[in-house]
Parts: sequence; C-alpha cells; structure tokens
Amino acid sequence: MANPGYGKRSATGQRPHTAPDFAHLPPREAAIAAYIDRLPDGSDISVKTLARVLPYGQCALRTALNALQRAGHLRRGAEHLTGSDSARWVTRTWFSRSARDDAWWAAFTTGDVPDAPVPTQRPTRSRAFILLAALGRTAPSLSLSAADCAALEPLAAVWFDRGATEPEMLHALTAGLPTPVHRASSLVRRRLTDKLPPERAPHPAPPAPRPALRVMECGKCGAPGLPEALPGGECAECRGRPVSRKAPLTPAQVHTRAAQARAAAAGQRERTHA
Repeated sequence: MANPGYGKRSATGQRPHTAPDFAHLPPREAAIAAYIDRLPDGSDISVKTLARVLPYGQCALRTALNALQRAGHLRRGAEHLTGSDSARWVTRTWFSRSARDDAWWAAFTTGDVPDAPVPTQRPTRSRAFILLAALGRTAPSLSLSAADCAALEPLAAVWFDRGATEPEMLHALTAGLPTPVHRASSLVRRRLTDKLPPERAPHPAPPAPRPALRVMECGKCGAPGLPEALPGGECAECRGRPVSRKAPLTPAQVHTRAAQARAAAAGQRERTHA
C-alpha cells in the first residue's frame, strides 16, 4: 500500500477489461498502464516503487506517467475528505482504464460523473427461475421442468417485487402438500396466485451523498488549478506558454476554488434542466 498521494484510485465509470485497452499508446506506456490497471486500489504507484518492479528507470517512468496523463488515463490532484467538517484535503492519484478527455476530468472534479460501477451483464437465469428450479430439492413432488419454471417465472417474480424472501416463498409453496401431488406445475401456479403477499410500502431512498471536492494538479510542477486551466493535465507554463506568475495557492484558496467550480457546475445543470 502507498504513502498518501501515491496510492492508485480508480476513476468511475470504467468499461470492462479488454485486451486492446491500451493499444493506442506507445509500447512502453502501454505496458506501464496495463501493469497499473491490474493493481488494486491503494497500491503504491509512485515512480520509485514502479522502478523496483518494472524494467524502466525513474526518469523513463516519470516521462511515461506524464504521457499517460496527457492521454487521459491519469490525473493527480487533491480531494476533500468525505464527511469531514474540517478543511482537510488529501493528495490523490486517479487512474482510468478508459481514456478521458479534459471535459470528463473537469466533470469528475465537480462530482458530475456518477460514482457508480459499470453495470455487469444480467444473469441468464433470474432469481425467480432459480428458486422454482430448486423446489424439487425441498419437496421432490414439486420438481419442475425448465418449461414449467419459465412459465411460472413471472408469477414468482411478483413475490420478490413485493419484498418476499426465498424462505417465505419456499414455505408458502411446500408447506402442507397433498399426497400425492398429481400435477406439480398446476399446484405451484395456484399457490403463487392464491398466497401472493400484499404490496409493501417502499422504503424511502437514502439521500444521495454529496460529491467529494476535488482539485487537479499539473502533472509536471504540481501547481493546483481548475481543470479547464490544465488541458492534458499540465498547466500553461509547463506547456511552454507565457503566463503571469502568481504566488502558490493556500489551502483555503484551493478549497474556495473547488467550491466555486462546484457552484458553477450546479448552475449549469439548473440552466440545462430549466
């Protein structure tokens, strides 16, 4: 695990891993990106640590990481601790398997990118189908064919929609069975219909957590700034453009700029929905 500021933090909205994820990068940068991508969150990806495990020197690694930043896979910055009432900020290094443009990273800093994983593929068999197929294990006389399970699946799914649990359904379907059971599918259909539980009042959704405040830093000199001032992850001075010299921002100024960025983004969303 890494010291503060050098631990890998996966960006949100990652696409599933595929072989050509980094085929657009030069071979060295592609190899380094693939290695970082395989590491779990919190792993140390500082130049010194990478140099001990990869066949590249620190200078080459520093150049490659800057190239990954310009390509949209890496960003360095600061994040306000979620749930903290203080002005405490921590240094972060974010990595994205998907190459992101500057507009995406700007939205990421203001919390406009949802912190949700990429949806996984739905299972081939639903929860209701699996329960029906397993009825024969609890009550052998209720063994159903695949066709029976598929036909009864919508009725069983309504039970789950109304908050029923697997033990509740099993008890309702298997308790007090007649002897013998002449037609299992008809009996299960009748019980699914007659014993359907009433609808339950939905639980109120918890309030959405506030997005974390984030400020990006130049990949070369480390100067903080708003995302739109750091295209490609580098400030204008490091890109060779003349800029006015300013004193380094204090932590309070960094916090203020981040709050301004969030307020501007919120205003833009309100105008868009209006």
